[in-house]
Amino acid sequence: MALFGLFGRKKEAAQVAAEERELDQGLERSRTGFFGKLARAVAGKSTVDEEVLDNLEEVLVSSDVGVETTLRIIERIQERVKRDKYVGTGELNGLLREEIASLMKDPAPVDTAVKPYVIMVVGVNGVGKTTTIGKLANLYKKAGASVVLGAADTFRAAAVDQLRIWSERVGVPLVQQGMHADPAAVAYDTVESAKAKGADVVIIDTAGRLHNKVGLMNELTKVRNVMRKVIPDAPHEVLLVLDASTGQNAIEQARQFTKATDVTALALTKIDGTAKGGVAIGISDQFNIPIKYLGVGEGIDHIQVFDKRAFVSALFRA
Repeated sequence: MALFGLFGRKKEAAQVAAEERELDQGLERSRTGFFGKLARAVAGKSTVDEEVLDNLEEVLVSSDVGVETTLRIIERIQERVKRDKYVGTGELNGLLREEIASLMKDPAPVDTAVKPYVIMVVGVNGVGKTTTIGKLANLYKKAGASVVLGAADTFRAAAVDQLRIWSERVGVPLVQQGMHADPAAVAYDTVESAKAKGADVVIIDTAGRLHNKVGLMNELTKVRNVMRKVIPDAPHEVLLVLDASTGQNAIEQARQFTKATDVTALALTKIDGTAKGGVAIGISDQFNIPIKYLGVGEGIDHIQVFDKRAFVSALFRA
């Protein structure tokens, strides 16, 4: 059962239209860049042949879909061409839509039976991690959930301060101990406080240092272990925040974090400020992890529960 109707709910027509507009605007640069390249790839061609496939491969790689995922898409289209004998270039958009949608994962719903539902947020500095936490808190609060935030990224003073500003802006409580406090202790206090208050959702910020993978792994493991002293199956979600505008660097960050901890979901930020929206396809496919949230602007409400069908439709909308 989905928590507070955030996942799988039937939305009002006005809300669906508003989200479609936001997504269209957010993917405008990615869409125009991709289709401009695609048009050049098939120029003068009526059928999908080896030359078109070679050009399409270049288009996908240069659109930050990633080499592994690009090759998978090309192989599937080659199989279709071989089977059907004739595939016109006019059909290519439809084929691409089908293949891309099949490679992306649907986000898992949040179970109402779990209370509080604990989300541990990871990601490097600068990707929009703290902003995403604030937007998520607002999203859940608007859906009727009581939310508690935990400032366990204690290695940066700015991280604690920024999260405090967001907690005040959204109007949700924040558990903090200041800079240089033990992150695990903050996480423990946050979960314990949320449980005592009967809160629905706990969102805990954590440090995201990649220069020492072993240190990061040990820190995140420690945070998880102390939370489990209060709630045995916490965290219920490990959310990795990635900046779409960094393209292939986002894929490398995903690779490092999935080695360091058990990432269960992704949040992709800054999709509106880049032409590298194709990275969403590669990340979801390569790591077999669903994108759960998509940042489509700077405003507090500019975050969406990810819908792969809506994403693909927006990416291919004329």
